[in-house]
Amino acid sequence: MVTKRILKIALAATYLFCISGVVSQDIPSLKELFKNDFLIGAALNISQITEKDPVEDALIRRQFNSVTPENIMKAEHMQPRWNEYNFEPSDQLVAYARKNNMKVNGHALIWHSQLPPFMRQMKDKDSVRSFFVNHINTIAARYDGKIDSWDVVNEALEEDGTLRKSIFWEKLGEDYIVEAFRLAQKAAPNTKLYYNDYNIEQPKKRAGAIAIIKKIQAAGVRIDGVGIQGHWRSYDMPLKNIEESVKEFAALGVEVMFTELDLGVLPNPWDGNSAELSKTSEGSARMNPYTAGLPDSVAQTQAKAYADLFKLFLKYRQYITRITFWGVGDGHSWLNGWPIRGRTNYPLLFDRQLQPKPAFFSVVATGK
Repeated sequence: MVTKRILKIALAATYLFCISGVVSQDIPSLKELFKNDFLIGAALNISQITEKDPVEDALIRRQFNSVTPENIMKAEHMQPRWNEYNFEPSDQLVAYARKNNMKVNGHALIWHSQLPPFMRQMKDKDSVRSFFVNHINTIAARYDGKIDSWDVVNEALEEDGTLRKSIFWEKLGEDYIVEAFRLAQKAAPNTKLYYNDYNIEQPKKRAGAIAIIKKIQAAGVRIDGVGIQGHWRSYDMPLKNIEESVKEFAALGVEVMFTELDLGVLPNPWDGNSAELSKTSEGSARMNPYTAGLPDSVAQTQAKAYADLFKLFLKYRQYITRITFWGVGDGHSWLNGWPIRGRTNYPLLFDRQLQPKPAFFSVVATGK
């Protein structure tokens, strides 16, 4: 009954806001609603950081008190050429956050993907180690005291919980994760240090993340929290696994965050037991069914999924410190282009016109 009431409120509120033309700053504020529970964040692109769209900027400032850079702090952007750093976009992010009283989560110091092109030429471990040490020391030290936290290591695990065979694993060995946190701890003593990954709510991969955290702790190195990314599908929410993961990570004495939350509505191309995406034509009707808009029934399913998720977050509010959505509105979501380009996805709380969706009001209802 409670869930049905939330959905009715959500749909009615969405209709009223649409017909009245109410602008985004007149809707409830998530950061205010959950201010005693956890931070509410969003991943921002450079256009948003530089305030290109005043309507979108007003929405961001009203709704969020934490920001994560979508791309600009990744290695290929921060150090595009050997020992040449591009700090300007990240400095703009820090200034934007300070002006708007927002906390910044740096993303990410060490990740196997989106590496600078010059790393393709590295064949020996000394070159990789030199990059590894200098990159962490330079960037972590520059932003210590200016940002709240770092995703020190991102996505180091395979689905079975074993370590990913990345260039860092291959050249530096499995202890590279502990070493990354050790370097970050020294370079950024005033910044929280996190491990971040996707699917670590799943039992096998969760066990791998727990092993990483315990190994860092056993080495006497600081790790402050773990980020569960939260790229899920609204019609297939792993709520039981999510709850178990919160309890097990919290038992290690670290903060728990949901760092890249979005609930997609499109079919998963791997559901046919094939990971070969070339067998799926881009933009096919089956893989891209909602080009004309999101059906009410699908919107209701998504609203219920978000409501269920936030009720779980509130249940464990003493352990969860931040919820970050991976984007602001549906139009700029990375899920429009992954894993198949050119699709029309609807994973966030605000639509392509930056208007609140039923999912937004279902989240609001849980807070009230």
